Amino acid sequence: MQVKDQVVVITGGARGLGFAMATNFANAGAKLAIIDADEQNLNKAVGDLGAAGAEVQGYCVDITDEELITDTFNYILEDFGKVNVLINNAGILRDGMLLKAKDGEIREKMSLAQFNAVIGVNLAGSFLCGREGAAAMIRSGQQGVIINMSSVARAGNMGQSNYSASKAGVAAMTVTWARELARHNIRCAAIAPGVIETEMTAGMKPEMLERLEKMVPVGRLGQADEIASTARYIVENDYVNGRVIEVDGGVSF
Repeated sequence: MQVKDQVVVITGGARGLGFAMATNFANAGAKLAIIDADEQNLNKAVGDLGAAGAEVQGYCVDITDEELITDTFNYILEDFGKVNVLINNAGILRDGMLLKAKDGEIREKMSLAQFNAVIGVNLAGSFLCGREGAAAMIRSGQQGVIINMSSVARAGNMGQSNYSASKAGVAAMTVTWARELARHNIRCAAIAPGVIETEMTAGMKPEMLERLEKMVPVGRLGQADEIASTARYIVENDYVNGRVIEVDGGVSF
């Protein structure tokens, strides 16, 4: 699928990896629908993309709200007339050990609320947007692509029971949707980033950052534009379907 003039919906698109992907697709001539829960960042992102010449609309919405997501994709169809690409990028971290114990005494547990918060955004939110995005593609008679954002942590990572479970679920949904939606001319793939240089990593202590870099065989953190170019590759290569593409510098947790 050629990117030019296609309508690309990006969740969590106001900053970080989402904004990098929005910029990449805008530079290729795509029309952008940015979904984000942070109104201030959303307005800034839409303003910056628009000033650079992109056709862009912002939608401030909580992706875990089923009714709001259904309405939002209806609004996108009204505004643009079609949906061609959905990138399920929105996600959160609420890291913590399953439990902490010392001398046989349980000191701390991951709460159910902490677990459900991550599952709600990363997995249920991706499900809702994927369902409504696919429906919008079919209703507007478009060839479509859904890209889910998984993680190398989907194989399991200490301190991330909730995050790892959510990203494993996202990977499984990717394969399922690829098989179900192919009859509607919709492909689905996922990207599993490793450790990427973002605002979060920029705030880490230098010694922690150094340890992370040493874990990666290529000796550095990934860049946001390397994830963005992978998303472009998935959209533009019509034979990519049902696969999780790891972009991680060779790291393994």
